[in-house]
Order: sequence, then C-alpha cells, then structure tokens
Amino acid sequence: MGRGGPVLGPPPVRGLPPLRPGGSHGPLRDRTRSRGTRVAARAAAILRFDWILLSAVLGLGVSGVLLVWSASRAALLQVGADPQTYLKKQLLNLVIGLIVMFAVGLIGANRLRTCAPLAYLATLLGLLAVLSPLGTSVNGARAWISLPGGFQAEPSEFAKLGLILMTAWILGQADTDNVRPGIRAVAAALACAAPAIVLVAAEPALGVTVLLIVLLVSLIVLSGTRLRWLAVLGGSAALTALAIWRMHVLKPYQLHRLAAFLHPGSDPAGTGYSAAQSKIAVGSGGLLGQGLFHGQLITGSFIPEQHTDFIFAAAGEELGFVGAVTIIVLLGIVIARALLIAARAGDLFGMLAAGGIAIWFAVQGFINIGMTIGMVPVTGLPLPLVSYGGSAMFADMLAVGALQAIHLRHAAVPG
Repeated sequence: MGRGGPVLGPPPVRGLPPLRPGGSHGPLRDRTRSRGTRVAARAAAILRFDWILLSAVLGLGVSGVLLVWSASRAALLQVGADPQTYLKKQLLNLVIGLIVMFAVGLIGANRLRTCAPLAYLATLLGLLAVLSPLGTSVNGARAWISLPGGFQAEPSEFAKLGLILMTAWILGQADTDNVRPGIRAVAAALACAAPAIVLVAAEPALGVTVLLIVLLVSLIVLSGTRLRWLAVLGGSAALTALAIWRMHVLKPYQLHRLAAFLHPGSDPAGTGYSAAQSKIAVGSGGLLGQGLFHGQLITGSFIPEQHTDFIFAAAGEELGFVGAVTIIVLLGIVIARALLIAARAGDLFGMLAAGGIAIWFAVQGFINIGMTIGMVPVTGLPLPLVSYGGSAMFADMLAVGALQAIHLRHAAVPG
C-alpha cells in the first residue's frame, strides 16, 4: 500500500484486550499496582504501631507461656499425659492472639467504632448461649461453651471489651456536638450495659460482674458527665449492692470466699486453702526464686488452678521477687501506653475505648495479684496476657489491637 494506507500487523488475539504502549495489559497492571499499594500501606501502618506497647505485650505473653508450662508439667507427668500439652496450647493461643491483634489494629479506629454495636451484639448472643443447653458448668459456674476438639469458649471474657466499645460508642455520640454526655446518653449506656451484666451475674461470675460494673461507672466518669448524674449513679449502685446482700443473691461458695478473706485463719484447709498456699509460694521464692520447673509448691501441685487464676504464685515461687516485679512492670507499661493512647485519641470514642481498656487491665491485674497475696478475696479473674486460657488471651489481644487502631489514627496525623 502507498503512504498513508493502513499499517499491517498481527491480528488481535481473541479474549485479550489490545496491548497498550509498553507491552503490558492495563487492567492487570492496575490491579497489580493497587494490590502492591495496599500491601505497602499495611506494612507502613504496622511500622507505625506502638512498639513499646507491643514489646510489653510480647514479654507478658512469653512469660505466661513459660509459667503455664512450668505450672502444669508435673501434674501432667503424674497422670502419664504429655507434659507439654498446656505449653503447646498456650503457645498456639499466643500466636493466634497476635494475628488477631494485628488484624484489629489494621482495620482503623473509624471502622472499629462502626463495628462496636455488632461486637456487643455478638457478645450478648454468646452470653445467652452459655445459659442455654450449649453451656457447660465448671466449678459451679455455667460460663463455658464446649467446642469441637476439646476446646472451650468463655463469652464473659469478651463481654469486657464488648461493654467498653458499646459504652464508648454511646457516650461518644455527644462528641459530634462538642457537648458533654447528658442524662439521656448516660441512661442509654446503662440500659445497653444491663443485659450483659445480668447475663454474666446469672452464670454466676461475681468477679467479672464486679469488673463490668467498675468499667461502666469509670467510662461514665471519664466521659465528663455532670456531677449530679454521677451522684445519682453512685447512690443507685449502693442501693443495688445493698439489695443484693439482703436478698441473699450471692452463692454459698462466694460467701465462703469472702469469709475466708475477712478471717484468713478460719478455714485454712477448706475455703482459704488456695489463698494460704499461694501466699506461701510467693513468700518462698525469695529474691531470685527457686528456678523454673523447681518450685516445690508448684511442682507438687499444692495450689489449685495454678496455671490459670493463681499463675502469679508460680511467678513468685519460681522467678522470685525480681520475676514477679518484672511482670508487674510489664503490665504497668501496657496500662501506661493505653492511657497515653487515650490522651492522644483526639475524639471521645477513642479516649473512652482506650481509657476503658487501661482500667480493665489495671483493675483485673490488681485483683488477680491481690488475691494471690491476700489483699482481695479470691475471684475467677485471670492475670491479663499471662494466665492460661484461649478466650482470655484472645479477648486481651483484641483489646490491644483496638489500642493499636486508635493509636494509628493519631500517628497518621502530622505533628
């Protein structure tokens, strides 16, 4: 053909879009570039995580794995079972928990706020399932759901975070108008929290019930509501506590635990046995402890639930004063970072959620350690991030992930 005629070339291949200049397919290149951008964004977000918080969490988690192994090994050997059973389970709990923590941290504070009502609804469904035929009773409390493979779920552990997020979501609505939460917001928070508290109390789980009430009141106080409503709330709480005492709602074993706390020497071989043995274990550790796997009371399994509720007794006897204080310091770092994230949140929801998580870990840690050394009555509250238990570990890691999500929102703001 002459000049200006059509340029001959290979016929187009059916099913493929025409090639763009450069020899690459446009849509495929765009998808690849978009995928790479998302991966890079997630990697950058992980780099902006609060690594001081994460380091403390890892320190507590690894310490917990070793202590759980030591506290359970001798008892498993005595019955001819695999001495590393609880080591493997707790290590798996920690790994899955870390994955969950990273996933929640990357969803962002805005999506976390949007998902708060759904998370609380899921918590309520789990608590209802516990009281149904799906629930399993252990040590007088119907608090677990049996799962395939010998695993169990404890919804009351997730109720702590669910209540915090839901209360922060309700009270945080006032932030859009730059006003403090009024009586309607406080009443809505109380009404939404009531089902979870009632369902947990019905299990019964007195320790978790008290913790949920403390969290609810603390969040209302942190929200900056007016003092007169706080006075009304305090009076109502006092009347409720008096009514519970007068109506004999507390179970006999709960009253016995309270009596053992008030009179430690009244029943050292019965109700007061766990508290007495744990104090002996902590005191016998000395400065540096008797060594991992070498604690006499721990290896002899003299302390009931020494791998769960009384894990701090194992730390005191085998790691000594230095090891016990190290665990307290690591937990203190987690709480301090949570408070710092709350102070920098920039919005009421983030401040309340992070502050509530800080209060959760502080109160639960104080109660767990306090009951081990005789400062508070014995309850079923585990030591955060240390005690054995999948539900407890996952709930704690979800909370740490929420802290990271709130932190990332502040870290993304220049200056």
